[in-house]
Amino acid sequence: LAFMLPIFFSAFTLSAYFLTKGNCISYDELKELKTEFAINLYRHVSEAENRTNLVVSPASVAVALELLQFGAQGNTFTELQDVLGYNIHDESVRDFLHAVYEGATDSSQGAVVQLACSFFVDAGVKLSPLFTAHAARWANSSLQHTNFTDPNRTAAQIREWMASNLGDGNVPSMSLESAGSPLSQIALVSTTYFKSMWQKKFSFMDTQMLPFTTAEGSTLKVPTMHHTAEVNYGQFQTAALEAFSVVELPYLGEKLSMFLVLPSHKRTSLSQIESHLSAKTLWANSLKRTKMDIFLPRFSIQSLFDLKTVLSPLGIRDAFDPIAANFKGISEQGSLYISEAIHKAEIEVTEDGTKASGATAMVLLKRSRTPIFK
Repeated sequence: LAFMLPIFFSAFTLSAYFLTKGNCISYDELKELKTEFAINLYRHVSEAENRTNLVVSPASVAVALELLQFGAQGNTFTELQDVLGYNIHDESVRDFLHAVYEGATDSSQGAVVQLACSFFVDAGVKLSPLFTAHAARWANSSLQHTNFTDPNRTAAQIREWMASNLGDGNVPSMSLESAGSPLSQIALVSTTYFKSMWQKKFSFMDTQMLPFTTAEGSTLKVPTMHHTAEVNYGQFQTAALEAFSVVELPYLGEKLSMFLVLPSHKRTSLSQIESHLSAKTLWANSLKRTKMDIFLPRFSIQSLFDLKTVLSPLGIRDAFDPIAANFKGISEQGSLYISEAIHKAEIEVTEDGTKASGATAMVLLKRSRTPIFK
């Protein structure tokens, strides 16, 4: 590899592998919707963060938004549906995604995948029974009572839960400033964890310090893995005729893969390729088996960012507005809105395989008082 696009942790690809056809909604349709959401999320994160090295876990964000859909009403619900691309109240969609999340926890094929979500609810909050029933069945969800007037204890409770759901991954430091507010009602935390060996490992003996060209055009030497293998490979062009290639590296069991995207010419900017990425570009239908020499840098990336600055441009606005937000399906007691949303993800790629994790956390406050027009 001479240079490489920023990589996003593609836990969302689970939907392509753990489902069987036969549901009312098309297998390919939902697969593409999940992929398009992941790509759109990545694009907006990339624009907001404006840096080369970036990792994001679309699955962690999607699970949280799906749970919010169960309790959202009116335009708040519509915005969540439009951004995700599907209606969580559609029975066929629910059945489809249940199969995804149940299949994701099956590590018998060599990959360890964990998806989990928890609501930390203030002791004084009464949740809707219907919402509680839906949430309890979603993506290994749990409900825990807490006391937001003791923010240190709440933070410790959240860290403990995250530690139990991130495998041997590091528990991310995610400080929720508004969790200490007396108006705090609910903290929603979702996590994804992935660990797997490659279907064909790279040999440590073949790793060398080789030149790597960054997006800015500078060159530095990095530890670069190498092997020769038959892989799925394809060459594509953007609308501006900029060439790039896609290669698929399968993990053990071949149900999960990493997709790598590489511009064909140094003069091609990353943004030109990013704008062309789509579900149809990335999925394996367009790739052909090819014997190749693979050169891949060994790397690790960590990212932490404000999810509000990403979701609002995507189209989720009412949920963050104290006046417009409508989460009456979660609780009728107070007018809830999302005051804070953060996301952290990390990935490590080595000769043996890949380890990655992602966490999304949101705090829901009750509106301080009824608005007055006078």
